[in-house]
Amino acid sequence: MTGFLRRLLAGAALFATEFALILLIGTVGVVLFLLLGRQVLGDGQLDFDEGAFAWSHRLLGEDNRSWVEFFTFLASRNFIIVAALALIGYFLVVRQHRWYSLKVPVVALGSITLNLLLKTFYNRPRPVLPLTSASGLSFPSGHAMISASFYGLLIYVTWRHVRSRTWRWLLMAGLAVLILLIGLTRVYLRVHYASDVLAGFAAGGLWLLIAIPLLNRLEHTIKRRVRTAMAADSALNK
Repeated sequence: MTGFLRRLLAGAALFATEFALILLIGTVGVVLFLLLGRQVLGDGQLDFDEGAFAWSHRLLGEDNRSWVEFFTFLASRNFIIVAALALIGYFLVVRQHRWYSLKVPVVALGSITLNLLLKTFYNRPRPVLPLTSASGLSFPSGHAMISASFYGLLIYVTWRHVRSRTWRWLLMAGLAVLILLIGLTRVYLRVHYASDVLAGFAAGGLWLLIAIPLLNRLEHTIKRRVRTAMAADSALNK
């Protein structure tokens, strides 16, 4: 009985911690996106945007274009599509976890679709005279939004399934740094304002916070109904 209570309390503490973290991240994300979006719909200019271009070059250096473009490529649509297909295959064949094979395309494609809708709504042009070719609208950054949702999903999977505490935290930290680097490279290449990137992080994180609980709820509901149907069939066949 003592062991049962201990496990119950540990489970309750974990749930409370996860819920508080999700609530905090969600609240910050909503407030940040709404504040940035309101400014963009107003005069379209934020004080820190121009300074962020120079700051990113001071931080990353002036002659690092090759590796900067490599990191920004890791959140391009072409790469994300290939990476998502590889993950779907891994979860279907290796791990045999069909629900994760569903979560990957829902998170990736949903993030891309939502980003296009938000870009159309805010209709913000890209920065003038970019150092590299880029088309389309600017707010929020698609690379930042997709990286936050797609690599954020990998952080979630790592948190749930990597047993080694050391490897779990190393992988999560590495993925978090990758997300930040991708956003930073968009400012460095002057294809997005810093406000675009921050809004992309916020929107991508919010999409992830919405999609994962909904998919988990759907998974549990369908599994429960399948078990109920199987039990009913078994009772009829007796």
